[in-house]
Amino acid sequence: MTNTSKQNYVVPLAFIGLMFFSIGFALGINSYLIPVLKGKLSISSAESYMLLAATFIPFLIFGYPASLLIKKIGYKKTMAFSFLLFAVAFGLFIPSAKAESFILFLIASFVSGTANAYLQASVNPYATILGPIESAAKRISIMGICNKLAWPIAPLFLAFVIGKEIQLVETSDLALPFYIIVGVFLLLGIISLVAPLPEVKAKGEDEEDLTLASETNFATKKSIFDFPHLILGAVALFFYVGVETISLATMVDYSNELGINDKTVLGSDFRIGELASFIPSIGMVIGYICGAILIPKVITQSLALKICSLLAIFGTLAVVLAPAAYSIYFISFMALGCSLMWPAIWPLAMDGLGKFTKTGASLLTMAIAGGAVLPLIFGWLKDSFGMQNAYWLCLPCFLFILFYGMAGHKIRK
Repeated sequence: MTNTSKQNYVVPLAFIGLMFFSIGFALGINSYLIPVLKGKLSISSAESYMLLAATFIPFLIFGYPASLLIKKIGYKKTMAFSFLLFAVAFGLFIPSAKAESFILFLIASFVSGTANAYLQASVNPYATILGPIESAAKRISIMGICNKLAWPIAPLFLAFVIGKEIQLVETSDLALPFYIIVGVFLLLGIISLVAPLPEVKAKGEDEEDLTLASETNFATKKSIFDFPHLILGAVALFFYVGVETISLATMVDYSNELGINDKTVLGSDFRIGELASFIPSIGMVIGYICGAILIPKVITQSLALKICSLLAIFGTLAVVLAPAAYSIYFISFMALGCSLMWPAIWPLAMDGLGKFTKTGASLLTMAIAGGAVLPLIFGWLKDSFGMQNAYWLCLPCFLFILFYGMAGHKIRK
């Protein structure tokens, strides 16, 4: 099956959406753990953000091995394998909580990140090539809605099961919710094995298809480094994942830092502490809905990337320059700008890779390690210059992404 096959992909995409939700849930757990561990284990902001680093470093290590596993056993079995790894990871959080060991928490986060690397390496190229490449951003936008709604649901789930204010939570309280999460992810592994997910291939991916390879110039390429638009796309994705993680995972911490958890949101009845994890996710979901509706009929993937980059640049400048009490709201503009970056960068970077599709996808998966590097730098900047000033880190990242949307994705050999 190639990306030109005319089939009804609603059912496969529904299962892939469930997996994107799982990815967001797993990452959203960090939003809850960072302030809890910082308070109970007496660690610095930079140290607490090491949880994010431990979660994202595996993308750099296991991105390429994941592509080899996909080649060997296929997309569906790789997805099932990733859910098994997730269950092991969440199981490790239980003794970590009982021992109150930050090192064990980092190990558990690393295993969770490894599982995420294998799942991301499976579902992103799958959604990209499960239909025409020019509408890939539309499909990934729909998947993104599932993913980003799960980010705030994770801390809400933990808070609901534990039943305490976050300032009163002890590490020992974390055991029960993680027992439940282990069971759910084992069930998801079984579901992925029986799900009706056909194996898919990108145009020209079959090496034996020499005629197609010649017509599309794949035969002249020796490695993924012969695709400048892919390499630049990986750099853009590295920056994107880092700044998106900052915009999503720092909201609770920022509201705590400002001491405004109990204040209402712009005069409404909602308290900032209650909505802290939802504000950036709302911005991202709005963007995803626009992408699902407008791409490719109204705007192209590259135009969507340029618009979102400009929105994110505006949001960053507003966060760092506005009065602190109001700056927190502009994180939603950063998140809105981030919304269509992932859906646009993936198809723009993978376009025309042919037989290098899986290897190219592994490179993009490795670039997700930006979620480890940039939040760690953010934590250091926060300790050194204050949290509001730390958001300056996002500006050069968004500027590079704007360059990729304007010119970088067009650079070909």
